[in-house]
Amino acid sequence: MFDFLLRKVYNTSMITQEKLQILTESAKYDVSCSSSGSGRKNQGGIGNGYIAGCCHSFTPDGRCVSLLKILLSNDCIYDCKYCPNRVTADVPRATATVDEICELTIDFYKRNYIEGLFLSSAVHKNPNYTMERLVEVIKKLRTEYNFHGYIHLKGIPRADPSLNRLGALYADRMSYNIELPSEQSLKLLAPQKDKRSLLLPMKNLTQERSAFLEEKKKGLVKGRFLPAGQTTQMIVGASPEADGQILRLTQALYRNMQLKRVYYSSYLPVVEDSLLPSKAVGQLREHRLYQADWLLRFYGFTVEEIVNESENLSMELDPKCAWALRNMHLFPMEINDAPLEGLLRVPGIGARNAHKIIQARRFTTLSFEDLIKMKIALKRAKHFITCNGKFYGAKNETAVKGLLISAENGESAIQTDIFSLLQNEKTVSDKKLLFSDSATALTVRTGEL
Repeated sequence: MFDFLLRKVYNTSMITQEKLQILTESAKYDVSCSSSGSGRKNQGGIGNGYIAGCCHSFTPDGRCVSLLKILLSNDCIYDCKYCPNRVTADVPRATATVDEICELTIDFYKRNYIEGLFLSSAVHKNPNYTMERLVEVIKKLRTEYNFHGYIHLKGIPRADPSLNRLGALYADRMSYNIELPSEQSLKLLAPQKDKRSLLLPMKNLTQERSAFLEEKKKGLVKGRFLPAGQTTQMIVGASPEADGQILRLTQALYRNMQLKRVYYSSYLPVVEDSLLPSKAVGQLREHRLYQADWLLRFYGFTVEEIVNESENLSMELDPKCAWALRNMHLFPMEINDAPLEGLLRVPGIGARNAHKIIQARRFTTLSFEDLIKMKIALKRAKHFITCNGKFYGAKNETAVKGLLISAENGESAIQTDIFSLLQNEKTVSDKKLLFSDSATALTVRTGEL
């Protein structure tokens, strides 16, 4: 598909096929590009930033949407050991002009290939020069091409703060990728970066956005200032930090920088260096971090409850199940009177279903049949809840752990039809009903725990 797009755009865009190939390939390792949109409306031009997302992502209404994900340049002056574009790497180099990126974006948009732009760059010549070119691209798209589609701009560390602020006036979202979760690892693997050069721009933008919104309420300013907020990315496994340390940094970023998302990228040995691991980390560790991140953002957990600072998350169980096993004295909870905060901590009950339970029990006393109809993942939940005093879970912690591990390993099994089971069975005490994969499969798709 990508080669097809290259051929289609080659005849009309100023950018060459070779340059386009280099700059898009060089951008693929940045995963912090998704978005749920910014609400930017079309004001007489082209494009719309409403509920736009990243490549191969789906919006809440089911649409698959995409961004043009590209670097302005991969010709970098920095020597970050993990980066395939580092100055010492022997790779083809390319740098696009402002007009090339603008025309490529508009060409792709008019062909309905994309709905927005994710624009990043290696540090070309110096930070200010690079940031000036990036800002010029998005400013030109907004003011000259009248493009109102979604734009995510990757900030350049050590660039002048005034350039960052100008970029925030035209972009929907910005990101400064922390990459490594400690000052020590940055010094070792990314010597031109430090904690201050990454966190200070994020802090400044957070404060400036708050001030801008206050001034807008008073009618003193117009327009938008980062309507989709900020994100960042951390590489997992390139340096020795444990999951606990990574998640503590994540928690601090959510609290102090008001970030929309923290993304985690499993280390891949795309370049060779004696300071780097020789093997890939694997996707499971990354997956566990995202699950823990979900608990921080939507379930009211703190990092201290999830994992110790010097430890990694369990590979056997998701973080919510692991926490529940450590706190069996809090269970079982009666589904008909447990508070929302308690329901959110029951494995198998996601945030949406916790609210559904609160609403439903205002009108009736809930039974296990009702929970099945609500698609509660009873493979997990039944060990931690009662319905009208009835309990169908395992009797001891060892048995619960074994069944939870079995349930997690079997979540990719064939999905069964829960409604046909309900028609054939008169009571929920039947094991087939309580061990159905239907609710679990839905949980896997939505990411809820």
